[in-house]
Amino acid sequence: MNKLASILMAALLGITVPAVAANYKIDPLHANARFTLDHFATSSNVGGFYNLNGELQYDAGAKTGSVDITIPLSTLDTGRSEFTKHLQSEAFFNAAKYPNLRFSSQDWIFDKQGKVRALRGQLTMVGRTHPVTLRATKFNCYNSPMTQSQVCGGDFEAIIDRSQWGIDEYLTAMPASRYVKINIQIEAARQ
Repeated sequence: MNKLASILMAALLGITVPAVAANYKIDPLHANARFTLDHFATSSNVGGFYNLNGELQYDAGAKTGSVDITIPLSTLDTGRSEFTKHLQSEAFFNAAKYPNLRFSSQDWIFDKQGKVRALRGQLTMVGRTHPVTLRATKFNCYNSPMTQSQVCGGDFEAIIDRSQWGIDEYLTAMPASRYVKINIQIEAARQ
């Protein structure tokens, strides 16, 4: 069986492959960040950011990893243009002055079996940087028949206090939630 046939068979059967120490580039088509915010204890507001980019380094054998993700505020989409513009305004993300969010981590947590469990790093928004731990709900590597390379990635989540970054609109005048659930999904191709 030739190499391409082996890769296709592995992909079709869902066979994962161990990652070797390598650098990976985040695929903007397979990366996004989404948020959920309680809306006055009645419902939830949601939105997402797309076309994320950045780099990932991962060594399964050494149980090490790092990631640097840039999240462009210009791609924010809530499904309602007025709400999207409101969130991009100075009252929230101040996208004109701070066009990107960034998450950077060099401290990865692995379990005894070597699976990625969490990424401890720094989240930068509106010119402020604070520590955030993203819990891995899944992480995997596979040989992609599309890119003809190894791809690693996963889903990560955390709950943050938006007031730490100075995003405190409606926290005192109205009982809006200060806590925001964030989900980041990435896939990155080996370079």
